Amino acid sequence: MSDLLSIGASGVRANQAALGTVSENIANAGVTGYSRRTITTTEVVSIGGRAGLTSGHGVFVTGVNRAADQFKAAAVRTAGADLARTEAGGVWMDRIQSALTGSGLDSRLSAFFNAAKGVAADPTATAPRAAMIEQARSLAGSFTTTGAALAQATAELDATADQAVADLNSLSAALAKVNEGLGRVGANTTGAANLADQRDDILERMSALVDITASYDAAGRATVRAGAGTGAMLVSGNQAATVSYARSAEGVVAIAVKNGNDVSMLSPGGGAIGGIVDGAQRIAAARTQLAEMAADFVNGVNGVQGNGQTLDGAAGAPLFAVGASPTDITLVMSDPRGIAAAAPGEGTRGNGNLAALEGLRSSAGFEGSLNNMVSSNAAAIQARGVVADAQTAIHDSAIAARDAISGVDLDREAVDLLRFQQAYQASSRVISIARDAFQTLLDIR
Repeated sequence: MSDLLSIGASGVRANQAALGTVSENIANAGVTGYSRRTITTTEVVSIGGRAGLTSGHGVFVTGVNRAADQFKAAAVRTAGADLARTEAGGVWMDRIQSALTGSGLDSRLSAFFNAAKGVAADPTATAPRAAMIEQARSLAGSFTTTGAALAQATAELDATADQAVADLNSLSAALAKVNEGLGRVGANTTGAANLADQRDDILERMSALVDITASYDAAGRATVRAGAGTGAMLVSGNQAATVSYARSAEGVVAIAVKNGNDVSMLSPGGGAIGGIVDGAQRIAAARTQLAEMAADFVNGVNGVQGNGQTLDGAAGAPLFAVGASPTDITLVMSDPRGIAAAAPGEGTRGNGNLAALEGLRSSAGFEGSLNNMVSSNAAAIQARGVVADAQTAIHDSAIAARDAISGVDLDREAVDLLRFQQAYQASSRVISIARDAFQTLLDIR
């Protein structure tokens, strides 16, 4: 009779724990990073008698299981890192496009050379010369604005990179703390499940910053490497590395990883940091192209000026001056009569020197080069958008596959809730019957 009471009591305890776990699942449905929990139970048996027969003595809870698939979680991280790199790189390509088109540099280049044609049509008229001076001033401003926009994009990229690296360091330190906790809690406990949820959430957030690979020991502690090849060690046990960012003037980015006294280089193949590396190279290339174009333009136009005569018969003076950067262009000529339209010996009414300016326009191809920069960057943006759409679909599919295992399905939980409730009531009924039977036997005595 006492066995019947203990069997019923064990069933009540086990089903009470199961009801608590189901309630926890329902309460956390939709919570990011939460994995569904179940309990495992084991029958209490004993072996006795001459025949070696077994007899049951109820059930006890052996632990809490966390529904998770590390392979599907890794697939989510890989897809997320690829998508994050594409999206982050696209941000800086958009900034390049805005810088190249925002100041109207292409149209002002054309307006300047067309204004020179107006002077060539009537070299002695004041109005065409004044119009050419005004177009030169606008063009100089456009070069300066475009260069400044690209420089600002570079500064913002550095700030974004510094923040991304700081976030990565913070996540690495947090994961090291979680690893320490996993080493202390018992296996198959609620505490271990909670820490494993935190661990996987941190890993997913890290993968949005850089491509990572993770391995686990028996306690669930993660060892994390980042980047291409074997990767640089970010976290091992309760030790976390420190990551730093640096960029050269040529746009070459260096990501250093320091573990104690050891320093290694990280080559990001994904994540936002990978996109930042791509963006740094593209911005640097755009700045170099624009600087070369600006220098060629200023040198070419000032050279043409120096080979001609002004309306007053003097040798032509420079039209533009350059500041600290090749794109920091200013107009230094304010007198329209100073435009050297005539070739030497042609007379003040000549326009032969302006033919050399038109020749510079054709041979240097300033407008064509700028249009190529704009169109090639636009094509790259469009292609990256197509890739991002595909990667988004892959990422969403990976998340769905992972959540099919670890996510909470309220319909399933509702069924389990009813099932465990009925089992709890049945176990309670066993106790009640055993108690009544025991009381009946006492009354007989």
